[in-house]
Amino acid sequence: MRKCARHSIRVYEVFPKLRERARQDATTMSGGEQHMCAIGRGLMADPRLLIIDELSLGLSPRPVGELAEALRRVNQLGVAILLVEQDVGTALNLSSRAYVVDQVRIAQTGPSHMLAGDPPVRAAYMSGVRLQRRCASHSAYASIP
Repeated sequence: MRKCARHSIRVYEVFPKLRERARQDATTMSGGEQHMCAIGRGLMADPRLLIIDELSLGLSPRPVGELAEALRRVNQLGVAILLVEQDVGTALNLSSRAYVVDQVRIAQTGPSHMLAGDPPVRAAYMSGVRLQRRCASHSAYASIP
C-alpha cells in the first residue's frame, strides 16, 4: 500500500466525518470539520510531534470535545502533541504536563492533574470544576506525551 494511502486511512480512522466529506471543498465545511481537516493534513506528514494552536478557537463545546477525543487517539498512535490553548480547562484535561503562561511569563508548570487541582491556578484561571473563562493574556501550553 502506498505511503499516502496508509496515512489517509489513519486520518479517516481518527476523523470518520472526513471520510464522508472526502469530495467536499474544505471551505464549505463547518468550523469543527475544518479543524479536523487541518489536523488531518498535519497527520498526513506522519509526524512524531504535532503542534496545535488554539484548538477551541471559534468552536462550540461539542466540536471541541470531538477534537479532544481525536487528539487522544492521535496520541495513542504514538504522536506527541504540543497544544497552545487559551481554554485552560481543555488543555489541562487533554495533557499530561502543562505550562501556564500569564503576561508572557511562565506562571506555573507541572503535571496537568496537579495544576488542575492547585488552588491558586483554580482561582486565577478556572471557575467551578472546568475552566470557563477565556482571556487573551492567559494561555496553557500543554504537552501530550
